[in-house]
Amino acid sequence: MTRSTHPPRPSTLTDRVAAIDRTALAAELDEHGSAPVGRLLTPEVCRGIAALYGDDERFRATIDMARYRFGSGRYRYFTHELPDPVRELREAFYPLLLPIARAWADKLGRDAPWPDTLEEWIARCHAAGQDKSAQILLRYGPGDWNALHQDVFGELVFPLQVVVGLDAPGRDFTGGEFLMTEQRPRAQSRGSSTTLEQGHALVFTTRDRPVASRRGWSAGPMRHGVSTVRSGARHTLGLVFHDAK
Repeated sequence: MTRSTHPPRPSTLTDRVAAIDRTALAAELDEHGSAPVGRLLTPEVCRGIAALYGDDERFRATIDMARYRFGSGRYRYFTHELPDPVRELREAFYPLLLPIARAWADKLGRDAPWPDTLEEWIARCHAAGQDKSAQILLRYGPGDWNALHQDVFGELVFPLQVVVGLDAPGRDFTGGEFLMTEQRPRAQSRGSSTTLEQGHALVFTTRDRPVASRRGWSAGPMRHGVSTVRSGARHTLGLVFHDAK
């Protein structure tokens, strides 16, 4: 009998996030402002989350992007009663990303107001008037897109966030790449695109990243968006670690 030499796959979402190589993640974020971390959700879980889009009781607000000139398509903000996979992912990512957030704040000479637990941090957000859930379920159809932007909803901001693909590119939809641009000092902006596979997650900066210069560290502003979906339907889950006003 031949035994597999591969280690067993972590069984829970918390275990899968905890198994992410923290050193490699930090290095990738330092270099690019974004970092893919592989598959975290099964296709079944992805389809289950995407199917919640039509359940009005799950959401506190729906945004028509065309109305606000954000692009085309719609997204919905979950209530604080998050579906179990969404809640578990958010709680698991916070301690993984916290040391990186603190390191970035140190380089940029900024305050690092984030406590050791997500619960404490969200309580501070609510005390400051940012008491609305910012977890997002987005849906794009043919011709839809998302303008380049930053998800800053108040004075209290966590500098990293996560997006998870819920549909299979090339099968469920075409187009719809995740886009990022970085504004470079005295130079043209630099762009990148990522195809989000089903169940895969991408960690990225909320608004900027530390950039080394001759004078030390400076903030490199970054924005994210989505290219035009050419066909099919594209759903994504957005995890934000601060709440909104």
